[in-house]
Amino acid sequence: MHAIRQHEFGGPEVLVYEEVPDPVPGPGQVRIEARAAGVHLLDATFRSGDPNGPYPLPDLPMIPGRESAGIVDAVGEGVDESWIGKRVVAHLGFASGGYAEKTVREVESVHELPDGADFAEAVAMIGTGRTALMVLGVGPVSGEDVVIVPAAAGGLGTLLVQAAKNAGAYVVGLAGGPAKVAQVAANGADAAVDYRAEGWTAVLDAALEGREATLLFDSVGGEVGRAAFDRLGFGARMVVFGWSAGKATEATVEDIVGRGLTVSGALGPKLLAKLGGLRALEERSLAELAAGRLRPAVHTFGLAEAAEAHRALEHRGTTGKVVLVP
Repeated sequence: MHAIRQHEFGGPEVLVYEEVPDPVPGPGQVRIEARAAGVHLLDATFRSGDPNGPYPLPDLPMIPGRESAGIVDAVGEGVDESWIGKRVVAHLGFASGGYAEKTVREVESVHELPDGADFAEAVAMIGTGRTALMVLGVGPVSGEDVVIVPAAAGGLGTLLVQAAKNAGAYVVGLAGGPAKVAQVAANGADAAVDYRAEGWTAVLDAALEGREATLLFDSVGGEVGRAAFDRLGFGARMVVFGWSAGKATEATVEDIVGRGLTVSGALGPKLLAKLGGLRALEERSLAELAAGRLRPAVHTFGLAEAAEAHRALEHRGTTGKVVLVP
């Protein structure tokens, strides 16, 4: 089979398209003939060898990638052969191996997909979808809310906009550049604002139409996060789940307490346990997809184009969830 292998840490160029032996499913495992593989910004952190990343660096050489969807073509000892031929999706955890034409995973971590389910969308929901549900578990939305979503054209932002609109909220999405702003508007946001444009905060104020924001989903931080924070009214909520700008939104205790704000984090094992664990979130995420309530945006590249996919993702040249197609 073909796969992307990484023999050293560095830039996207270290991702090499190679021919490697097919993996063999061990006891309790199934092998997935991949139709789609997810790409995450965390993959780029691992690839770069950043020692200050949130997790230990992997051993090399390795096949990156933590999400895969496709068709089961082999099973290991102890697994019912009825799994062969089933359409499935799985999160691979930190075992990696997703950037490949075939991958293996323990059968209890695999989800069967209904006929007609799109593999790329399933890959998006098994990872990004479950994260969206975590965020919404911390910051539930009602029809009374006025919501600001930075990075609203991204994989996670796309789903948060949809969920907030499903709840009946007024939603303002922030994105960088005209194309992304158009996508946010097409996704159903009441207003879409280009944070790269000159004077964009005045446009944001106009979009709010005199309203004070009641809920901020902040994964960006930096100046964009602070500008959104400044639009929160008394008693509003802020849910933080990253800072892609390189630093978190700066706010003092006086900022928070003086305005009666609630600031919450939406990541971590304790929160996962409170929400029922990863498996439960994955099942709920796929159910939302099947019901048509949440529909991810997907930006595809060929498997051999993994390096290009990483470059585009790191330079914010993608919209929605980035997916490799073998």
